[in-house]
Amino acid sequence: MIKRILLGLLLAGTLQTLNAQSLNKAKLDSFFNALNVHNKGMGSVAIASNGNVIYQNAIGYSQLNGDIKTPATVKTKYRIGSITKMFTATMVFQLIEEGKLSLTTSLSKYFPQMPNATKITIGEMLSHRSGLHNFTNDAMYLTYMHTPQTEAAMLTIMATEKPDFEPDAKAEYSNTNFVLLGYIIEKITGKLYKEELKRRITSKIGLTDTYYGGNANIANNEAYSYTFADKWQQQPETDMSVPGGAGAIVSTPTDLVKFIDALFDGKLISAGSLEHMKTMRDNYGMAMFVIPFYDKKAYGHNGGIDGFSSVLAYFPDDKLSVSYITNGVIYSVNDVLIAVLSIYLNKQFTIPEFKTIGLKASELEKYTGNYSSAQMPLKIVVTINNTTLAAQATGQGQFPLEAVGANKFVYNPAGITMLFDPDKGQFTLLQGGQSYLFTKMK
Repeated sequence: MIKRILLGLLLAGTLQTLNAQSLNKAKLDSFFNALNVHNKGMGSVAIASNGNVIYQNAIGYSQLNGDIKTPATVKTKYRIGSITKMFTATMVFQLIEEGKLSLTTSLSKYFPQMPNATKITIGEMLSHRSGLHNFTNDAMYLTYMHTPQTEAAMLTIMATEKPDFEPDAKAEYSNTNFVLLGYIIEKITGKLYKEELKRRITSKIGLTDTYYGGNANIANNEAYSYTFADKWQQQPETDMSVPGGAGAIVSTPTDLVKFIDALFDGKLISAGSLEHMKTMRDNYGMAMFVIPFYDKKAYGHNGGIDGFSSVLAYFPDDKLSVSYITNGVIYSVNDVLIAVLSIYLNKQFTIPEFKTIGLKASELEKYTGNYSSAQMPLKIVVTINNTTLAAQATGQGQFPLEAVGANKFVYNPAGITMLFDPDKGQFTLLQGGQSYLFTKMK
């Protein structure tokens, strides 16, 4: 459902103020056109400077169903996953400013059945310091995520989980915190989350394409999500009653940059409340992360739900906001953001040519097998899937590998490179700056 992606961006250059007049729109267009032409992703992007949207683009499709292909536009709406948490936190701080809640209020006031409820505070939930177990990590989650759930059913699921640690002992990401915070908003206001979202945020700042989602409706310009394995395959939809305040919002990149601009401009909460959101402890703020850019930093969040992936970032020193949402990932969200910022800042950036090598099944055979590594407990099975190579790690889904050089294969969505040495029956897996040697098992 909602997966956290580490947001450390290893980008080149120094952030600087740039007027819309000097924006290299042609190069941005060329980059997204290259993604589109080479079928490396689908989605939409928006950039705002000083509160003004200066660039929008959309590639791919919102629907692919046989011969039915609905092109995406900048008005196409996508599930934003955990970026929802920023909206939930904003409403919680509004309630705090209204005197209806506080950061030290105990969870037991609303949900005494939750483990450690008397010791957990609203502030600890906002900053992922509650110790409440993340229900989306459990295998059972896969058995109910696609069917409607009541609040009572979700509370039963979450309340039966043992805490992962004592409140405030450390920070660990948990969707459970924000599902509960969504319910607390409803208890305090007597209104549904979706009604408060509209009243407190979207209507207030003019977001016309942001709301609590339901089943995707193509007629309402909402996108389905896809994964790629030889072709785009539509993904099942999480029922939005499950993620709730942790991940149920639908939006567009344009609305998201307007939202974060308004948040930092004091149009939704006070400067003091925003400071609470921005303050990091153990790399977590209150519904925010820091996105570093050399000597500069942005604040924001990322999201992942079904086949959707998203990111929203704001650089306060430069009043720059960027959002990208994809409903089909091949070229990773991180790499797209690197490209967008590099082009925006007029830094050296070469648009990828996306060259791949076509290999016959007989040529792929030498790479197949079961591999293990002394450096990690995971085993990886490499097989042939039609005319491509595929890999599957223990307990994970299969992913396709693209041949990009002699004995070199990549899986861009996860930033994986696999360098094979068929004669030795080995490959080196490169990911996140680390390398792991795998040897074929006999």
